[in-house]
Amino acid sequence: MRSHTISVLVENEFGVLARVAGLFSGRGYNIESLTVNEDPIDPTVSRIVLVTSGDDQVLEQVNKQLNKLVSVIKIIDFKDVDTIDRELVMVRVAVDDRTRSEFDSIVSAFRGRVVDIGPRSITVELTGDSEKIKGFINLLRPLGIKEIVRSGKIAMARSVQLNGGVRRSKEIA
Repeated sequence: MRSHTISVLVENEFGVLARVAGLFSGRGYNIESLTVNEDPIDPTVSRIVLVTSGDDQVLEQVNKQLNKLVSVIKIIDFKDVDTIDRELVMVRVAVDDRTRSEFDSIVSAFRGRVVDIGPRSITVELTGDSEKIKGFINLLRPLGIKEIVRSGKIAMARSVQLNGGVRRSKEIA
């Protein structure tokens, strides 16, 4: 089972997200990560970036079913496309005099940023790919994680120059 990222441009209207999620749950497909936002350029459009798992046949079926939804404008399938992807995580860690220097070293090594300091804890944010996020969390775990909030993945195709043109992600219309 391979993890797969799909970006879906949809009409920004009531119920679209529920229909997309219903398509997955009704067919027994799991959504591992989901991020939705209104397009900053065109507020009538929203972008849904989702991560799911399955073999090629399952993923092809997902794309076909998404195309049948009336509100779907375009599907960008990142299968076999070089992408840039990021997640955001905020982690609140219990920190005392004994663990402060270790905490600072970990945050610095991962280029995290402290966003809140409390009397017995510090909250740090970090962006990166899912492997970087997992590594960061694993190193902070022994210090005493009090809370974690993690976004879903966002992704876009890398711009690759080919013969004077730009190769783009595989678009399914």
